[in-house]
Amino acid sequence: MACSFPTSQAIVVGGGLGGMSAANTVVENGGRVVLLDKSSFCGGNSTKATSGINGAGTKTQKAKGIPDNADIFTQDTLKGGAKKPELAKLLCVNSAADVDWLVEKFNLDLSLVARLGGHSQPRTHRGKERFPGMTITYALIQMLEKVAEKTDLARIVTKAKVFKLICENSVCVGCVYEKGGQEFKEFGPVILASGGFGADFTNDSLLAKYRPDLLHLPTTNGEHCTGDGIKMGEAIGATSIDLEWVQVHPTGLVKPDDADAKIKFLAAEALRGVGGIILNAEGKRFCNELGRRDYVTGEMWKSKPPFRLCLNKAASDEIIWHCKHYTGRGVMKSYASGEDLAKDMGVALSVIEQTHEEHYQAAKKTETDPDGGSWPAYPSGKSWDEASGKTGSGKKFYHNIIPGSAVKSEPFYVAIITPVIHYCMGGLLIDTDSAVVGPKNKAIPGLYAAGEVAGGVHGNNRLGGNSLLDCVVFGRVAGQAAAKYMLGADVKAVDLMELTGGLTGQVQSSKLAGGSYEDKMNSAPAATANGTGGGGGGITMSDVAKHNSKSDCWVVVDGQVLDVTSFLSEHPGGELAILTFAGKDATEEFNMIHPPDVIGKYAPDAVIGAVGAPGAAAPAAAAKAGGAPARKDKGGKLANHHAWGHLDGDLQPNWRVDLEDNPGALLINVKSYFNATWFLLLSVLYEVCATIFTAKNIKISNDRLGLTRSAILLILFIVIHAVGNLHVFKGPDDFNGYGYFYVRLYWTGFGLPANIVEEYILLSVLLHVFVGLKRTWDMKLALVNSQGINVLNLAISGLMLLTFMTIHLFQFRFGDTDQFGPYYVRPPPYLINFWGILSLNLFWTQDTSIEPVGVRDIYALEFQIFKNPLWSMFYIFSVVIFMIHACLGWKKVTPVLGIPRGHIAKVEMIGYAIMIVMGLVYISFPLYVMATSPFSGYEDSIQAPGRVE
Repeated sequence: MACSFPTSQAIVVGGGLGGMSAANTVVENGGRVVLLDKSSFCGGNSTKATSGINGAGTKTQKAKGIPDNADIFTQDTLKGGAKKPELAKLLCVNSAADVDWLVEKFNLDLSLVARLGGHSQPRTHRGKERFPGMTITYALIQMLEKVAEKTDLARIVTKAKVFKLICENSVCVGCVYEKGGQEFKEFGPVILASGGFGADFTNDSLLAKYRPDLLHLPTTNGEHCTGDGIKMGEAIGATSIDLEWVQVHPTGLVKPDDADAKIKFLAAEALRGVGGIILNAEGKRFCNELGRRDYVTGEMWKSKPPFRLCLNKAASDEIIWHCKHYTGRGVMKSYASGEDLAKDMGVALSVIEQTHEEHYQAAKKTETDPDGGSWPAYPSGKSWDEASGKTGSGKKFYHNIIPGSAVKSEPFYVAIITPVIHYCMGGLLIDTDSAVVGPKNKAIPGLYAAGEVAGGVHGNNRLGGNSLLDCVVFGRVAGQAAAKYMLGADVKAVDLMELTGGLTGQVQSSKLAGGSYEDKMNSAPAATANGTGGGGGGITMSDVAKHNSKSDCWVVVDGQVLDVTSFLSEHPGGELAILTFAGKDATEEFNMIHPPDVIGKYAPDAVIGAVGAPGAAAPAAAAKAGGAPARKDKGGKLANHHAWGHLDGDLQPNWRVDLEDNPGALLINVKSYFNATWFLLLSVLYEVCATIFTAKNIKISNDRLGLTRSAILLILFIVIHAVGNLHVFKGPDDFNGYGYFYVRLYWTGFGLPANIVEEYILLSVLLHVFVGLKRTWDMKLALVNSQGINVLNLAISGLMLLTFMTIHLFQFRFGDTDQFGPYYVRPPPYLINFWGILSLNLFWTQDTSIEPVGVRDIYALEFQIFKNPLWSMFYIFSVVIFMIHACLGWKKVTPVLGIPRGHIAKVEMIGYAIMIVMGLVYISFPLYVMATSPFSGYEDSIQAPGRVE
């Protein structure tokens, strides 16, 4: 169908592997392409993939004698959860050619092959670089950058948030995007490769709509995964499918000193593929580690946490770069022996020995009689493994096993793991041309999708290694279809290497295109004993160590000191990936996954000096003072052009900054704090309403939803209670009237000597205490041996507060006021004195037509208690404990409130301020009482004679 807009270029939305595969393929077919990515740097979640890419019948497999083909792969994929045979077949049939395309066209090493969960053959390819997601994606990024720099066939625009598709006569003809506060349009067929929605925890997210039960879980997704492409497609009539199928991955890595972090690193499935086993808190296996992800996760829900992924020496040696990487990030720990592991876990060594012996015997029996066994096996046949066989998914494949007798002296690499939101199977329905399907089950002309934004490929569960493959296969299919749609008979084959002259210089070989760099691992100048480095001056390691917070973060890479503070929120791997090394040397871990030129190309402005280099402190100081540091910009012109946020593909001199981060003439960015406060208010209101109106039948689970929501409700109550208690400063009429206000609500209770507010608060307290203690028992106690008593800070302070609250209730709520006699007030007729709002006389009136009522004299009771210095000190001490507990809890609550990521840090500070102010308000009460004498009241004449001596 013809349209009035030019279609001389294809528009790719998203800079991950799906987008890069599509963009390079468009160029390979003789077309032009513009790639729009909303992040500062291309790569997306694809760069995080650490297990590999599947391929059935590849040249690598044939060289290794692996008897695999597309039919076997298709059957595994359908059995694994795929529901659309035509899409599953396309994925599997194209897998060999597309994996070989990566190897041959981009000079990649994918020579290692492993078997992941749900696969009947070893078919997951990775290279000696060990991190295939970064390796593959970066190679394609480099190629497209070369095309953009040497020809007019490609443009790359970063920080470009596409928010609308342009349609004419039911044909997609382009899109609208926002960059630097301005709107721009691009015209041509659109390929959506914008990812899923696994990081959108806002109240109106697709996650909240289709899987609200998962909102409490952490995620492995980058913050860009907010379902933008799906929402834009639906807005023009595209069909979505399987949005309720969100894959929860069983092996999110827990950082013990930040166990509740919302963003988790992912333990590559390859760790289980090489022989890693999963143990529960009791040191026992409970599932088939090589089963489907949904199966393993389901078995974890049924067992007792914390769960540990354990690799013996042979297993860890096979995948040692992963283990070193995770250990460096603080999410994996090495043990010199199984005895040390058992001690750290708090279980008997004999239990872990027995677990390994049973696993060993099952493997040996499988070797001699693979079709025997007493238990149903996965994917078929019988299994000798009782631990997993009881679950109906018995283990059939074993690798790097050890007998129980070897455990005591065996070295282990071990990580604590937890289920995490990982992948959204659902998205926009596509056909076998990767075209998005619209009304009447017909393709929408000019609109394609590839990668996680596309639905229908994986059904209700995705097999490990199929995500990178999905991106490449459907990215290429979409690129070819878009080129054909644009060019018709003018489609022609273009050799990318010939077009660009190849990937020249250091980046030509795959070893330097991504992954680990063994030859450069120890190339950073070594620091001397006093931390000054080899240069004897400049920026010392002790200086770097001072910059170790989110608001001031320095790291060292290959002897260079980088100030990465402003980059934290933009890092594709999340803030935690950098903050782990704040104030430290990150050379080894950085070089494991990044190419050697990445700093020079994408973050040259972050370099502020060298460790120990004479005179290096001067540019650092100049940079901090706001001056331009005297250093050469070493990045390529295109990379720097985009890094500085230019508004289009032309090399214009102007550049812009994000207004949200730039207060202009103001020292404080008032707008950003206002926005943060607004999101905080919305989140609190949502959580409170959800607590009241969405509660279902009581269910005992191991998530922290009950803990979080009860905490929000209690914080709201504490704020309101503090404001109410301020009436003590106005005297007995106001304070006792305030107390009587709640008495007048007793009719709202359920026949109890309390009102519904008190009952609800009591239930919230009980829920908070119960869930908190249960999570501490299940998840924290086991960490004390390895992490120290500090992991129990919340539990200890919470128990202290529970003790205080019990005493406080008996002193005030149930305290004896009969000794003072009733205090008489004239209560307003409508609960609140609306005519006294301006004078703040809300709970009493001087209208003599209203009969005085005798109420509890809590004013006199407060003076009696707080005149005792011991009780006052106990109260003040407890309030300080409350402030500590509240601030510790607030840090854990804030990331799960659905607040936009960019505002979380400010919301944290606002929360801390609220807790501290509330604490000071409560402390003011005993201080006021000790410093003053009680006031007799404004209407002393209506009190009973001799009421108080």
